[in-house]
Amino acid sequence: MIPTPSTSHVNYNRVYEPAEDSYLLLDTLSAPAETAFLHDRCPSTTVSPLAVEVGTGSGVILAFIAANAERLFGRNDLATIGIDVNDFACRATADTLNLAIKEAPSDQAAMFCDSINGDLLASLRPKSVDILVCNPPYVPTETLPNEDNLDDFADREDFASDEAFERDSRLLALAYAGGADGMQITNRLLDQLPEALSDRGVAYILLCAQNRPEAVKERIRTWAGGWSAATVGSSGKTAGWEKLCILRIWRA
Repeated sequence: MIPTPSTSHVNYNRVYEPAEDSYLLLDTLSAPAETAFLHDRCPSTTVSPLAVEVGTGSGVILAFIAANAERLFGRNDLATIGIDVNDFACRATADTLNLAIKEAPSDQAAMFCDSINGDLLASLRPKSVDILVCNPPYVPTETLPNEDNLDDFADREDFASDEAFERDSRLLALAYAGGADGMQITNRLLDQLPEALSDRGVAYILLCAQNRPEAVKERIRTWAGGWSAATVGSSGKTAGWEKLCILRIWRA
């Protein structure tokens, strides 16, 4: 069993705490069928892959990838980058990655490049991402959280208690509130995938039942260029809308 990276240093008042969805992604990525797929997709004779996580939160998923690169991909020359709109999550991710890589055997671990405070894939070059992982805000909500003033909040330390509560509540809402059908953020990410992924690129996206994953897969299969989508992980014992699944998306 591959150990889960430590996130004991993370302040969960401001950053999404690893939960069932996070662990489902870890289990899926380390399943024999997926490691075999990734070994074939990025063979060791090819150029070093770039692995990106969008919405890193604590950094536990990207740290798992980086610390176990040899096991997951059959090579340890990956470069890894994290992206999150929450600056506190970016800092937590850097700490989690550095700790996980330090504690991993040197012949297993990949390189951590950076943790970017940004919006989805806007900061990356086209066709640059070989492995993309995202646990997006998937809970259906009436509206998306307001991101106004978050930069001002991040640069201040002199908070009144009500201001600190407002800031922290808004930061956490960014991690779970998905708007209509829980898909407003995920739809934006999906629209960016064909441009962001390399020819060998593959994305792993987490959805819940209310996100209508079957419809999402059918939509992806209509993209120009020959795209495939399959469910490769599922929390099948969970009832109701919280039932989760992992979609693998790739060019066939």
